[in-house]
Amino acid sequence: MATVYQNLSEYDFDKVPDASSMRFGIVASEWNQNITEKLLEGACNTLERHGVSEKNVCVERVPGSFELTYGARKMAESKDVDAIIVIGCVVRGDTPHFDYVCSAVTQGVTELNLQYGIPFIFGMLTTENIQQAEDRSGGRYGNKGDEAAVTAIKMIDFSRRICTEKK
Repeated sequence: MATVYQNLSEYDFDKVPDASSMRFGIVASEWNQNITEKLLEGACNTLERHGVSEKNVCVERVPGSFELTYGARKMAESKDVDAIIVIGCVVRGDTPHFDYVCSAVTQGVTELNLQYGIPFIFGMLTTENIQQAEDRSGGRYGNKGDEAAVTAIKMIDFSRRICTEKK
């Protein structure tokens, strides 16, 4: 478990590129809203700390985690954003539903990354129980929303540098 060794919210602030000119989309699941709202808050606060104005962050919600990839695709097609963060939380239950949803969203986000010219960031918690989700949404292991926002900033910077170098 990687978060035993590293807090999701700990990073070197000075190693994160300036994000003031970047535009972000965030698609958040309403399912497990007590967790996803904390993840969303973490992502938005981190973006703000790195110079992103509120007008450069578009937030939309979908009913569940399975719908995240559709929401992210529609956002990519309709909004002028540099990256999209998907935020969700799936907690293992007594049926194989957990495995199907987690696998589908993981594959869906991977496909979006391959199909579009912007990064799609996987900010979904996949936990065994609600305590693990709470620990990773502002609890003792930090906030996965913070990590997703920093990843989005770094991936936009990466994309911009690679495109500049090729020309």
